[in-house]
Amino acid sequence: MKQNIKLPVVFISHGGGPWPYIEDMRQRFAATEAELAKLPASLPAKPKAILVITGHWEEPQFTVSTAQQPPMVYDYFGFPEHTYHVQYPAAGNPALAKRVGELLALSGVNVLEDAQRGFDHGVFVPLMLMYPHADIPVVMLSMKTTYDPLEHIKLGEALAPLREEGVLIVGSGLTYHNMRGFGRPASFEPSVQFEQYLYEAIANSSPQQRNQALVDWEQAPFARLVHPREDHLIPLMVVAGAATDSVGERIFTDTVFDVVMASYRFD
Repeated sequence: MKQNIKLPVVFISHGGGPWPYIEDMRQRFAATEAELAKLPASLPAKPKAILVITGHWEEPQFTVSTAQQPPMVYDYFGFPEHTYHVQYPAAGNPALAKRVGELLALSGVNVLEDAQRGFDHGVFVPLMLMYPHADIPVVMLSMKTTYDPLEHIKLGEALAPLREEGVLIVGSGLTYHNMRGFGRPASFEPSVQFEQYLYEAIANSSPQQRNQALVDWEQAPFARLVHPREDHLIPLMVVAGAATDSVGERIFTDTVFDVVMASYRFD
């Protein structure tokens, strides 16, 4: 059901592992924490639900989470023991999951259901900073293992009506994701140049030109150095598709572990 308010769509660079729960890492990501904490107040209305496409969930076929009470997924290694017990007790939303399936079916996209999928750190890290009371239902939608940019843009286009139904669509990834590059000063300039390519793409007033630039992302400076595997970039493709004719803006950047990480919004 449509409402008068149309919510933006956002792409968030979610940082590394369970960083908000580790004090020295939290200090490094202070700018990200502050920006995510104030983001909800900038929205035109409180979302009725949140749909997250996370760089930590991919399947051979698009899959939507249907759990009423999603569990936690601690998909990281080598962190303090307490980080494997954190909780983000937001409810799921089977009705929204069904709506996602309906919208995708209208576009000829078959979507599977997963009643067991839980919140990975690409979901609970940004959301606990944005909505610490976990009082908004959350549904997750997987990427497809093909990583086909155009296919994911079209996925987002099919989801666009949710923006007028009180659903905040969030892509959670990173504009830089090369595990061997973090903490190396030589990674800074490649991260800057690649992010500038992304920014110029999402800020383009022509949706067609924006989407084509994203499809052609491998032509960006240092593309494969910045993303040896594009799992953390593909959520941006979905968000760009859901943006339709909304123009993107860079809402904040943070420089952590010698690389620049940016987050975007389309209104």
